[in-house]
Amino acid sequence: MDAAAGPFLPSQASTLAPAVDAVHYFVLGISIFFFLLIVGLMLTFVIRYRRRRAEATTPDLTHNHALEIFWSVTPLLILAAIFTMGFNAYMAGRVAPDGALEVYVTGRQWSWSFSYPREGIVSPGELVVPVGRPVKLVMASEDVIHSFFVPAFRVKQDVLPNRYTTLWFEATMEGEFVIFCTEYCGTSHSDMIGTVIVKSEEEYRAWVESGGVGDISQLSMAEYGALLFRQNACNACHAVDGTRLVGPPLNGIFGHRQPLTGGDAVTVDEEYLRESIVNPNAKVVDGYSASMPAFPHLKPEQVGALIEYIKSLEQ
Repeated sequence: MDAAAGPFLPSQASTLAPAVDAVHYFVLGISIFFFLLIVGLMLTFVIRYRRRRAEATTPDLTHNHALEIFWSVTPLLILAAIFTMGFNAYMAGRVAPDGALEVYVTGRQWSWSFSYPREGIVSPGELVVPVGRPVKLVMASEDVIHSFFVPAFRVKQDVLPNRYTTLWFEATMEGEFVIFCTEYCGTSHSDMIGTVIVKSEEEYRAWVESGGVGDISQLSMAEYGALLFRQNACNACHAVDGTRLVGPPLNGIFGHRQPLTGGDAVTVDEEYLRESIVNPNAKVVDGYSASMPAFPHLKPEQVGALIEYIKSLEQ
């Protein structure tokens, strides 16, 4: 959850947020002012200049050049102010400062993946960054159009197949902040949620030194697998309570026969689960499409942890 969220907008958690909010509140304030002014004048004129007698006629009216100039120039100046504020806020969010931490973002149905080229780390589902340091995101999609949006940072950018788009931010507070996809991208669009984890510089360096895993020394293999299951957004396609989603449910399947497309069947064991993770479309469960992406970044011990988690799921 974002800390110190306001009544109308989430907390300002990046250096870009104040300028964006200034434009928002300026437009909102101008809109409220002119709404009250126009409605107030309308009611005043309706009451004051209503027709009181049947024989009353409307007097001839002439132009008021000063008034016409005022109501033409004033909106022009207001629109120019809105354009200037909006343009400056937009340009500030387009050009990343020199030396920014670069992270490659991959959007796919229905998860986010973050790759750190200098650190050699792939972090599925969680974008881990240090507080007070500019971060540049270089983004692309593996399939359809997605949109990367972090409300607390006031940054949003479409993520497209076959080309890169970029944005940047500098977090000003530590904590966890939600990433949404704001471009409808298929069945589980609403489940395409990630997390920005903002750490202190010391905690970030420790995270990098651990290979992007963090401290898992106190976790069992099944608990580590549950963590990986969430980080890789496996729950966007596979339920663990028997619910049918894009992919088959995983609870209680270990040791049972699984019918496959084409009429064959296979016993769900460790090898079948391993193959389904590293080569997911080799054996497709009957009634489901071959739409699961591969996860080449997973290490053998991580695949094993996922298998242990699936084995631990009860019917």
